[in-house]
Amino acid sequence: MSVALLIIACAFAGVLALGIRARSGREMSLEQWTVGGRGFGTMLVFLLMAGEIYTTFTFLGGSGWAYGKGGPAYYILCYLTLLYVVSYWLLPPIWRYAKEHRLFSQPDFFAAKYQSRGLGLVVALVGIVALVPYLVLQLKGLGIIVSTASYGAVSPTLAILIGAAAVTVYVTVSGVHGSAWTAVIKDLMILFVVAFLGIYLPLHYYGGYGAMFEAIEAAKPGFLALPERGQSPTWFASTTLLTALGGYMWPHVFVSIYTAGDPRSFRRNAVLLPVYQLILLFVLMVGFAAVLQVPGLAGADVDLALFKLALQSFPPWFVGVIGATGVLTALVPGSMILMSGGTLVANNLVRPLRPGLSEAGTARLAKLSVPLIALVSVGVTLHGGETIVQLLLMGYNFVTQLLPALVASLMRDNPLTARGALAGILVGVAAVAATSLGGLTLAGLFPFLPGPVQDINVGFVALALNLAAAVIVSRLDRPRRG
Repeated sequence: MSVALLIIACAFAGVLALGIRARSGREMSLEQWTVGGRGFGTMLVFLLMAGEIYTTFTFLGGSGWAYGKGGPAYYILCYLTLLYVVSYWLLPPIWRYAKEHRLFSQPDFFAAKYQSRGLGLVVALVGIVALVPYLVLQLKGLGIIVSTASYGAVSPTLAILIGAAAVTVYVTVSGVHGSAWTAVIKDLMILFVVAFLGIYLPLHYYGGYGAMFEAIEAAKPGFLALPERGQSPTWFASTTLLTALGGYMWPHVFVSIYTAGDPRSFRRNAVLLPVYQLILLFVLMVGFAAVLQVPGLAGADVDLALFKLALQSFPPWFVGVIGATGVLTALVPGSMILMSGGTLVANNLVRPLRPGLSEAGTARLAKLSVPLIALVSVGVTLHGGETIVQLLLMGYNFVTQLLPALVASLMRDNPLTARGALAGILVGVAAVAATSLGGLTLAGLFPFLPGPVQDINVGFVALALNLAAAVIVSRLDRPRRG
């Protein structure tokens, strides 16, 4: 066994042991398993939320986007910073309502706010459809990381199977407690590794950041700027805003709000989390450093930019450390996705159909659902092909369609009825599915529009249709309700 593989194997074993140990003799009721008894402090909430946001997509995709796209990659820095600004006002009222009504999942919130089980069911279905491709992305990234960092000693398939098994075990045993404590180790490792890579590689190969950017600009003029069309400034602004608005709409991110012991944790984190963006800045610097040092990567291979450069720059033991860090960026968010998926199935799909099901029975069913969701995701990972990226983008736009109904529910006088909220979500989701699966863009749909307008993210069109349908149906609905 190589030293790199040994380090990665120790990371797997350590995560599994810590995840199981996190149970600490607690009785895993549904409340403890899903939301940690609503008692996490500022630091654990910080690490848990960061663990869900900084995933293999960040670790591989961030550097890959910098390598393959250049300037447009900076949107990743912008949208997450705006996301934290939004969280300052958005998260505390969600937490207070969830605590008061003992909610366990995202659909619970919508069902309670609108007094509609049907709306809760639709929100649960949207969440499950969106979560599977997100989990598949983590597993695909895990396979790439372990296979590359082990110098091919472990196949991507074997890495995916071992990773899925490990995370299934500790999620089933410890729930969100396992996710939170493994997030502590993950964040410490990623902070060290990514900061080192982002500083060392530009200095080592170019002598500094300025020299690196000058060399890239000389070799690929305009690469570091936004293009006039396509991923233009209009695309950049609309995509940044859309993703910032929808970031907390993912079911596993939404439910992490419930774990806090105090709503002030969110406002403290809104101040602290933008500093965490430095990690992403270092990731982008690694991708830029690889542009001239590892030329020729194309298509899906651009996600290998970080590891390709690491393999030619460091000894095997440090490549193993990088690989172990990458493993954690897959397992921590993967565990939250599995736990949220299990809760959605048990609490929001089965329980409404079986009103007599107790909370203890719901907790058992949620835990039993975890390995089933893991098996489905592994199957899609191994046989789903490259279309998963398209599915992921569709999933993001799916969950963003929940935003208008959420924001309206937090108003003192909610302008939407349950049927209005339901109509808006269904119209928005249908628009997303039609544009994403059909590969449609504003440029293709409306070629007569000015160039900058054509580059607006089509998710905004779906969101506008969503809001229009919600308002119209609500206004038609209210006279009958009165």
